[in-house]
Amino acid sequence: MSATKRDEVSSHLRYIRIELREMHQMLLKEDLIPDLNEAKQVHAQLDALLDLVSDKKIKKIKGQFGSF
Repeated sequence: MSATKRDEVSSHLRYIRIELREMHQMLLKEDLIPDLNEAKQVHAQLDALLDLVSDKKIKKIKGQFGSF
């Protein structure tokens, strides 16, 4: 993995960790369920991280030629 990609992944993980920590604190201290939009945003960040880490080119090739 290149250094720039590693930095991007690290940045995504840092942001996700902060968001999840805030949601966890909300559950523990205030006994409140996090807002649905906040959970969706974290989920979208996880999807973006997965896209960043996974190699889409290999998946597309396998999908095109998988039926042969």
